[in-house]
Amino acid sequence: MPSVAIGLFAGLLLALVAAVGGFDMFMLALVLGAVGVVVGLAVDGRIDVSGLVSGRGRG
Repeated sequence: MPSVAIGLFAGLLLALVAAVGGFDMFMLALVLGAVGVVVGLAVDGRIDVSGLVSGRGRG
């Protein structure tokens, strides 16, 4: 199973825990699912997040 699918399922499972409460929780489920996909893509190496993660160099 690719890391993207694992990330998506992890995000959706975390959202399901919180999604017992209506439209707001549904939106939270979508956001957490999207975060899971982005994390999975970063783990697979399909997207490069090093520019966002690394800070500015000193000096």
